[in-house]
Amino acid sequence: MALFSRVLNKTRQQFADAADNNHDDFAALEEGLIMTDTGAGLAARLIQEVRDKDTSKPPAALLADVMAAHLRRLEASLTLDGRKPFVIMVMGINGGGKTTTIAKLCRWFVTRNKKVLLAAGDTFRAAAREQLGEWAERLDVEIITGVGDPSAVAFDAVRAGTARQCDVVLVDTAGRLPSQTHLMAELAKIRRAIGKSMPGAPHELLLVLDSTNGQNTLAQIEAFQQVAGVTGLVLTKLDGSAKGGFLLALAEKMPKPVRFVGVGEGADDLEIFDADAYALALSGMNSQYST
Repeated sequence: MALFSRVLNKTRQQFADAADNNHDDFAALEEGLIMTDTGAGLAARLIQEVRDKDTSKPPAALLADVMAAHLRRLEASLTLDGRKPFVIMVMGINGGGKTTTIAKLCRWFVTRNKKVLLAAGDTFRAAAREQLGEWAERLDVEIITGVGDPSAVAFDAVRAGTARQCDVVLVDTAGRLPSQTHLMAELAKIRRAIGKSMPGAPHELLLVLDSTNGQNTLAQIEAFQQVAGVTGLVLTKLDGSAKGGFLLALAEKMPKPVRFVGVGEGADDLEIFDADAYALALSGMNSQYST
């Protein structure tokens, strides 16, 4: 609860401003949902669910319960299934926090006694390779780099991960916009190369999303899904987003599992998504109202 109360500060302020601190006013609560990028239609349906509940709870507390029920569709933590190495391909648009997220994921697995290998598959941006290399040194993990074909880097990394008996191989890819058709097609090529190196891989296709983009992220999910497939999401920059309600739209329209949320710039600032805590923080209600 405390965690999301901190990172959702801007979203909660939007909600409070719209609701004018009147948590007993259904219209104000609906406006608060709209202001946090839930969407008008969904906001109306959520408030109707609240109205239909026969209980003495305050409306805002009921809304927290309703939101939590919807958000639970997104709960599904990342679990290694015994395949070794477990290959994770990480994708995202430019500037979304992808490389930093990979470092955090690396730290997550290392602290759980997993042997990790990094693949610097962003061969277009030298700064990305350098940044990932610095994290590899800091976290004391090996890294495979290259300056040419990113598919070749990914292929070599998976082969190396297998030979070195690594538990996890994290494959970085260059940031790209869905409108960049040739770069999007390259993702499919990288995925095929990984599959040739290890049949059945990649085992997880993680899409990193910038939470400040709100519902615009839904179009990104659809575009990456069509090209390479998406099995899980990582949400970044929740601390700077005033659009935290977009997760409710995500849960309704395309409920992809939210594996992690980024809550800061540090290596340890990665948390498992918790629907109940998120809903309580979004509504501004105390944990005493949770179900």
